[in-house]
Amino acid sequence: MEERQKQQILNRYKSMGPVGKRDVLERIPENERKFKCHTCYTIVDKKPCPVCGETFLQIMCPLDHCDCKHEVMTTVAYCDLCGEPICPECGDHSVVQVSRVTGYLSDVSGWGEGKRAEFRDRTRYNPVGTIS
Repeated sequence: MEERQKQQILNRYKSMGPVGKRDVLERIPENERKFKCHTCYTIVDKKPCPVCGETFLQIMCPLDHCDCKHEVMTTVAYCDLCGEPICPECGDHSVVQVSRVTGYLSDVSGWGEGKRAEFRDRTRYNPVGTIS
């Protein structure tokens, strides 16, 4: 997505008034929404998913393009519109964050909002020869 196009989308949805970043997605008009089905990994225009029938679908951020070619990244960025984690190289929202907590790897998506906010604010170090 071009920077100009990204800025137009940001301006359009942020102009709807001050709300939390997740609330921005709820304000997207019904006829403009796209949804992600995490059961069959399809992007659809309406509920339920016409491919698998799943009714719990996630509203997609308008900045998400679902075309990331990267497999493993050692850093993460956060969407300026919805606040969700994104690929720092291409901006795709289909990322899985993993953190080591007391020796175990854990998927961050299962954490509560407070713990995820703390995770976003952490300072990350990358000593020579290791991955943070």
